[in-house]
Amino acid sequence: MRFTPLRWLPLAALLALSMPAQAAEPTDARAWIARMQEAAVLRNYRGTMIVTAGGAASSSKVAHYSVGTQTFERVETLDGQQHRVYRHNDVVHTVWPQSREAVVERRGLPRLAGLDAVEPRALEQYELLPQGLQRIAGREAQVVLLKPRDALRFAQRLWSDRASGLMLRADVLGARGEVLESSAFSEVEIDIKPQPETVLQPMNQLDGYRVVRATPLATRLEAEGWTLNGGVAGFALKSCHMRPLVARAASATVLQAVYSDGLTHVSL
Repeated sequence: MRFTPLRWLPLAALLALSMPAQAAEPTDARAWIARMQEAAVLRNYRGTMIVTAGGAASSSKVAHYSVGTQTFERVETLDGQQHRVYRHNDVVHTVWPQSREAVVERRGLPRLAGLDAVEPRALEQYELLPQGLQRIAGREAQVVLLKPRDALRFAQRLWSDRASGLMLRADVLGARGEVLESSAFSEVEIDIKPQPETVLQPMNQLDGYRVVRATPLATRLEAEGWTLNGGVAGFALKSCHMRPLVARAASATVLQAVYSDGLTHVSL
């Protein structure tokens, strides 16, 4: 489950533990991005994420824990049909408690809990412009605008926690500066004690569930009879898999190719 539609917000990052608690305004774009990337991986946090797009809003409780080389994540939707997603490294369990169904898959997709990371190569397609400081979810955040260098992509405004580097909010902006999509923490705790058991225990308690194992298979577009005519400058293929079309109907499959320019992700 992702927090954003097919055009994923380059949804996050991490601050090296040796960095000072309070960082100055971003003057080196690559260093700022690296700090965010480190924060997304190494920091332990939990909070409530709200996503708005097309006049609709949804919210989820999220948690991310890093213990040594191990990563644990938990997402619980607060709107619509109840379901929870648990991740330990590359093993993901999606659980529907009411229907007693669970999908188990192994995948290397971006993180579940939080906003995706900005890659350094995004600076080839976007100019990073500091926008000062603001408060988000009760925390002081550095604000930057990633302004596209062409007319082929959207601008994005990002808020990074000043103390830790964790991304707190990401907005996709229209041609007139209007907000098209927004993903943001409404409240968040950072540098909390990791609780990997809150992820591992429910992953190991699937008795009474109908379990579907839906591991995607890596492939190539050409091998499946597809080619991409032309392309969009700056976008590179990130992954290509055959995966279940509907998680709980694993007999149907779909070919999925994900492209990224380092900031925006597009799924075909």
